[in-house]
Amino acid sequence: MEACVVKIDLLKINIPQISQQASWQVARLGSVGKIGVGLFAAAIVFFLAAVLPQSSMVSELKERADAAQVQVSAQDGSSPERRIGGDQALQIFYDFFPRVDSSPFWVRELVRIAKKNGVEMNSSDYRLVHENNARLARYEMILPIRGKYPQIRSFIADSLRDIPALAIAGMVIKRENVQTEQLDVRLEINLFLDE
Repeated sequence: MEACVVKIDLLKINIPQISQQASWQVARLGSVGKIGVGLFAAAIVFFLAAVLPQSSMVSELKERADAAQVQVSAQDGSSPERRIGGDQALQIFYDFFPRVDSSPFWVRELVRIAKKNGVEMNSSDYRLVHENNARLARYEMILPIRGKYPQIRSFIADSLRDIPALAIAGMVIKRENVQTEQLDVRLEINLFLDE
């Protein structure tokens, strides 16, 4: 039996020897290695069949979104390429927060939300904290509230939705026993205010 030798320019390729080497390498892999190679091959096929075609669709959607943005900007007369600088962006950020003198309004708003959700609010502790070299002040509130779980959950959700500058810093939930539906909650809230 003669070996098949293929000549390509100056390189000699011995196909039976390459086939034998490949078989030996595959046998060396073992079952875990074969599974890994199979998964790698499947990943390549998936990339070529599913991911690459989607990339052209993504670029097309981006172009359509840009065209829609230009169209909307043309309709309302604004510039499509409106850029804001660092100082202007920082001022827009600070303008989001309510003024420090509006804190009584936000406390009344919390009381209104508590009544709306049927939550009892007992005496609360309030403290205004000014940080050094910071433009925002933190109005710390400790609210002892009482109610059923759905009421308290609704109160917290409504508070965070209606007062976006509010953040929950901590919460302690107590229940007298397993049968009791009423919960006693110590809610620590921070309201961030612009000075």
